[in-house]
Amino acid sequence: MVKLSRINGVEVTVNAELIETVEATPDTIVSLTTGKRLIVVESVDQVVEKVIAYRRALATPLCS
Repeated sequence: MVKLSRINGVEVTVNAELIETVEATPDTIVSLTTGKRLIVVESVDQVVEKVIAYRRALATPLCS
């Protein structure tokens, strides 16, 4: 799950596995596989970084 901010300032938590596309038009639009679209404050690069960080956290062992 990644935390994003809608353009009205409301924070929303999105299932990163459902993100299909992220585009800048100039607002950043996150399209989900469910058909829902979110306009967010974060840039495309920031959304990608958050998804990468989420996936890295999933791949990291809890115990060493």
